[in-house]
Amino acid sequence: MSVRPVIGLMAKAPRPGFAKTRLIPALGTAGAAALAEAFIADTAMLLRGTGVDVVVLATPPEAAAVLSALSGFPAIAQRDGDLGARISGAFADLAARGHAPVLLMGTDSPTQPQAHVTTALSLCAAHPDALVLGPAEDGGYWCVGLSRPQPGLFAGIAWGTGSVLAETKARAARRGVPVVLGPRWHDVDEPADLLRLRLELAGDPALAPRTRAVLGLVP
Repeated sequence: MSVRPVIGLMAKAPRPGFAKTRLIPALGTAGAAALAEAFIADTAMLLRGTGVDVVVLATPPEAAAVLSALSGFPAIAQRDGDLGARISGAFADLAARGHAPVLLMGTDSPTQPQAHVTTALSLCAAHPDALVLGPAEDGGYWCVGLSRPQPGLFAGIAWGTGSVLAETKARAARRGVPVVLGPRWHDVDEPADLLRLRLELAGDPALAPRTRAVLGLVP
């Protein structure tokens, strides 16, 4: 079996009341779901340009076919459990399919520069014994990469808090796993993030066309 790099795109079904729920106060239930769908489509377009294999990691499992059709990439189900268990499961499942290194990322950064993704992949290849993290401005990370699975590395982390990056780095240090940091970026999670998103889209008409359409912005 040949070993080749892969990007695992962790995605939720863009269902009303299920995806991007923190944006519902600003956009309404249907609007938040429409933006979630646009984020998936635009992130998929971004990743398609990397030339690297991409596999969508779908939740819930029955949404795999829908998410595959939306993204244009093959999709497999995420495992059960909290985010840490699902991240560990994704690394194991993609490694079992013959991939290394594996870079996992979400769909919350549709304006992410493509160069950030390729840089993170290059860091994974250059540091095969390390954990590669792309810091996010909220204290988490927008990507996480490994060349081989590290079972248990992501257990017990307080997901959804501003300490996620620090906790992950500390857990890696206790296990003797080096940490390499990639480019820093930001997610779109809260209503306050929408203003920044609109400004980014206004500054570059080529960015995230599906997102632009949902927000009613003229190219």
